Amino acid sequence: MKKNKAVITLLLTVVLTGLLLFTAAVGWGEGSTGAARNIKLGLDLAGGVSITYEAVGEGTPSAEDMSDTIYKLQKRVETYSTEAEVYQEGSDRINIEIPGVTDANSILAELGKPGSLQFQTMDGAIVLEGADVADAQAGSRTDEITGNREYVVSLTLTDEGATKFGVATAANIGSQIAIIYDGEVISAPMVNEAIGSGQAQISGSFTYEEADQLASTIRIGTLSLELQELRSNVVGAKLGEEAIATSLRAGAIGFLLVLLFMIAAYRIMGLAAGIALTSYVGLVLGLLNGFDMTLTLPGIAGIILSIGMAVDANVIIFARIREELATGKTVRSSMKIGFQKALSAIVDGNITTLIAALVLALKGSGSVKGFAQTLALGIVVSMFTALVVTRLVLNALYALGLQDVKFYGMAKEQKKVDFLGKKKICFLASLVVIAGGLILMGVNAGSGRGALEYSLEFQGGTSTTVEFNEDMSIEEIDAQVIPVVSEVTGDNDIQTQKVAGTNQVIIKTKELDLTGREALNEKLAERFGVDKATITAENISGAISKEVKNDAIVAVVIATVCMLIYIWIRFKDVRFATSAVAALVHDVLVVLAFYAAARVSVGNTFIACMLTIVGYSINATIVIFDRIRENMAERKKKDTLEDVVNASITQTLTRSINTSLTTFIMVFVLFLMGVSSIREFALPLMVGIVCGTYSSVCLTGSMWYLFNQKKEQKAAGERAAKTKKEK
Repeated sequence: MKKNKAVITLLLTVVLTGLLLFTAAVGWGEGSTGAARNIKLGLDLAGGVSITYEAVGEGTPSAEDMSDTIYKLQKRVETYSTEAEVYQEGSDRINIEIPGVTDANSILAELGKPGSLQFQTMDGAIVLEGADVADAQAGSRTDEITGNREYVVSLTLTDEGATKFGVATAANIGSQIAIIYDGEVISAPMVNEAIGSGQAQISGSFTYEEADQLASTIRIGTLSLELQELRSNVVGAKLGEEAIATSLRAGAIGFLLVLLFMIAAYRIMGLAAGIALTSYVGLVLGLLNGFDMTLTLPGIAGIILSIGMAVDANVIIFARIREELATGKTVRSSMKIGFQKALSAIVDGNITTLIAALVLALKGSGSVKGFAQTLALGIVVSMFTALVVTRLVLNALYALGLQDVKFYGMAKEQKKVDFLGKKKICFLASLVVIAGGLILMGVNAGSGRGALEYSLEFQGGTSTTVEFNEDMSIEEIDAQVIPVVSEVTGDNDIQTQKVAGTNQVIIKTKELDLTGREALNEKLAERFGVDKATITAENISGAISKEVKNDAIVAVVIATVCMLIYIWIRFKDVRFATSAVAALVHDVLVVLAFYAAARVSVGNTFIACMLTIVGYSINATIVIFDRIRENMAERKKKDTLEDVVNASITQTLTRSINTSLTTFIMVFVLFLMGVSSIREFALPLMVGIVCGTYSSVCLTGSMWYLFNQKKEQKAAGERAAKTKKEK
């Protein structure tokens, strides 16, 4: 790169990075377009709309019907936000909380009134009920005769519905089948042919808005229960503004410390990484705005992980450059070779994690989907900034005269550490921790405390609505109300929300019996002078339903299998894949043991924390395995398998420590400065980072070695036999 070009490249990079940061900080125009403050925030950070529906009909609905309706509503409201919460209130009510919106009426209008849905022939025979329709979506197709584009509604039926519809359409070709919602005909399409596939389309002279409205009405009518709106409110954030501001300051401080560390550790290369990482932050914030993603604490976990991976990519590159410099190559040559050699580890590590993120985004629900989306976005951006921005800046700085080796540093000769020699101790330590955690969970369960400290999101509780005599801020509620509630209920996992435009506060605690409710009402009246007659309370289910849990488990299993297959294909050895997955499982179990021992609350952030650890663990392992693969290809006859593994882990040790340290710094600052809910999220995440580093360095290589030992012994025996025969 010529000097003039280097100046232009560096100037453009800095200017574009500055523009990205300006956009994130200030935005453009009257609406501050692109500003970070315009990012849609979740219920925990910004509040939203709360809508309560009540089941219509005589008698109490069954638990099965309530569960099915909640799950279908959960899937539906995810079109507004992946972080929307749906949970049961009392025996026949369902509460929906949608973050990032403030107009309850518009949501109600779009969501529609969940009523009864039937498909009827012209003679009044019922063909399908709402439960027979799995999904309805607006779309478009090209008319085969006219070639014009037309909008349609695509229906997906259940297996039972497909059978019934196949019979009905075969008998009514040339006739209409009316779609009736709450007693009114909303569409009456003509049957052109028998439809037995379970897939059907409704066509007509629709605008897209009309097709979308029809699809929405059909979807809302497929619920197991008919619902009517009971009330709707705008609720405030679960965390106060001060908590959010503190977290932002913590994130900024943590990021600054990471930049300073990178510059101190890698000199000019660290400076290039600093510019690239800064551009990464600006790009992520801009894209969160552009894609209208909802940001919550789990989403922040995804961003933290992707920042860690962005740092990791740079560290891998710089380590490779320094290794080449140590062999006597020029700086220019070392940079070129360093990027080339680092590419496979970066691509494999990021793609493996990206596979997991995409599967989780497609198959997961709620916070799992939100976490996956932010993680996937962060991974793509981190790869771009590391492989493109860092390289451009580094080459530009070199062209500007920073060509002396002292500006880059050389890898020091490292004494090979005998990691495999300590494998028995490491395996035993891990086994003791995991077994201890499982035993402790059993003891906790047997004593009635619960295997884990499940939060309201998992097990539900009691929701108490209190009308205070004054409008209290969230900070005042945290300081004055929560301690009183905790004293009466003995519950430390208390959630509060304000109802906008009123003095009402919703207090969610563990489930309270009649005595507990009365005691709480008495205390609130005594302490704050509230009218006991206005206090209402209902038992609520967990926001994380059984179906959502199952979705998360299925998504994680599929993601794990996909990662295993990818690693198997890329490394051409299933032993790499099984070792990586085994380390992943180890890290999850160790952190689970920590949750059990420390009694950290298990809620939405628990799922995000575990998924973060999965992503972090697999990425760290891939880096070591990439080096083992490389060293195996260059292996000399005198080198034993043990020598190769120990050398590979030693060569990547600095990378493992530095990446873990920078990621740990980010989370540690959050832990120090954050409010209690953020600390509960950050603490196990720090444990997971340390555990992920430990497993990748101390366990994965050992496991791969043990899996290959028998193969190696067999090959050695064959070589010895061949040599003997030749003699």
